[in-house]
Amino acid sequence: QVQLVESGGGSVETGGSLKLSCAASGQVFPDCGMGWYRQAPGQEYELVSSISANGVTTYMMDSVKGRFTISQDKAKRMLYLQMSNLKTEDSGVYHCMADMDFGLGCIHPPREYWGQGTQVTVSS
Repeated sequence: QVQLVESGGGSVETGGSLKLSCAASGQVFPDCGMGWYRQAPGQEYELVSSISANGVTTYMMDSVKGRFTISQDKAKRMLYLQMSNLKTEDSGVYHCMADMDFGLGCIHPPREYWGQGTQVTVSS
C-alpha cells in the first residue's frame, strides 16, 4: 500500500506563497499520475491539480491557474505544489493523491488512500 506524507503547509497572508511537498513510499504505481485535493472548511473535496506519470500532462483548476504550479521528482518519489499569490479562498487541507492501477488502468483512488493532509491558512 502507498504511503503519502505531505508537508509545507502553514499560515500566510494574502499574496503570500507556500510550497507543498508530498513524499511517496510503498506501493507506488510509476506509470500513474499524482495530484492534490483540497477541502476548504464546510466544502466538498476538490481536485486542485494533477500531473501525469511522465509529467507531460497537467490539470489545474480554473481558480488557481497562473498562481499554482505542480511538479514532481520521480526519482525521489516527490510531488510538489508551488502556490503563489495566495487568496483566502485557497485555505483548506491539502491532500496528496497517487493514482492507482487495479488492472483496468490508472484511477483516482478513494480518500482512504490519500495522505493525511497539510493545512493551508490564508488570511487577509
